[in-house]
Amino acid sequence: MKFLLETPDPVTVLGQQVSLMWIVIGAALVVFMQAGFALVETGMTQAKNAAHVVSTNFAIFGLGFIGFYLVGFAFSFGGFSYSAFGMDAPVGSSLLGSGDWVFLWKGGWALSGEAMTPAAVGFFLYMVAFMDTVATIPTGSMAERWKWSSFVLWGFFCGAVYYPIIAAWTWGGGWLAKTWSSMSLGAGYVDFAGSGVVHAVGGVAAFTGAVVLGPRIGKFGADGKPRTIAGHHVPMAMLGTFILLFGWFGFNAASTFAATDVQFAVAAVNTAIAGAFGSITAMLYITRRVTSSNLAKCPRFCEHRVPSMPQFRSAPGTYGTYVSNLSVT
Repeated sequence: MKFLLETPDPVTVLGQQVSLMWIVIGAALVVFMQAGFALVETGMTQAKNAAHVVSTNFAIFGLGFIGFYLVGFAFSFGGFSYSAFGMDAPVGSSLLGSGDWVFLWKGGWALSGEAMTPAAVGFFLYMVAFMDTVATIPTGSMAERWKWSSFVLWGFFCGAVYYPIIAAWTWGGGWLAKTWSSMSLGAGYVDFAGSGVVHAVGGVAAFTGAVVLGPRIGKFGADGKPRTIAGHHVPMAMLGTFILLFGWFGFNAASTFAATDVQFAVAAVNTAIAGAFGSITAMLYITRRVTSSNLAKCPRFCEHRVPSMPQFRSAPGTYGTYVSNLSVT
């Protein structure tokens, strides 16, 4: 009898194994989004700066990855556990704070320690892909204007410090995630797939950097009116947008953390709905405002399809499809 009680349920184990595979597949899709960002940003910039822009998109993955691998993951998720994919125990404990008021975690530095099981390593891969998205958002807002040395510092800082702090407070189980208990604020902080933890955090960094650097040279004339600086390769930008749409299925659907949670299908469909309605709404708006029919309009479709997909990511698995339509139109 004692042996039977200690033997894991094979059905439960199989579910955890399949869910872990689901997370790794989702991570691969999100990592592939880096190619989409690279194509969108490079295609939307001037040809003379194409090599610099694509190089930042190429290098940001490695820079952020190393920072997150060494210390960022421990700061973020040292106290995280989730049995659905086999991560039954956290890899560490609190570093700064205690109880409902934890601000940073520790444990699993450079993926070391006995607690670093295959489930924990798979979870790291998924989270490092999310971190990379935060790191790469500013490469577009500051494209053609920042120095390479500054970019390198940003990439490592984002992976080691900037993203981990916010992730520790929220997804890592820190003080914001515990406001349901400490402040009696409903369910506390809820963000299913990163509309706040990823895109808002990356957007704040992107906006701040753009304000500090200012506009591109030649963007405004002597009269103060803005000038169009056309992207040099529209097909490249549009191909990148399709790649981003493809990768976003991993971003949203795999955030269920369980292949046995059939809500991943709802999240996937809502992702597609957002992309479709976002781009077509942009098409109708632009074609009404611009009388000439030319490819100069195409980048605007990309600019609206891309932000439409993360727009409802706080809970894409709980929205009905009709609500998804409204959220992007």
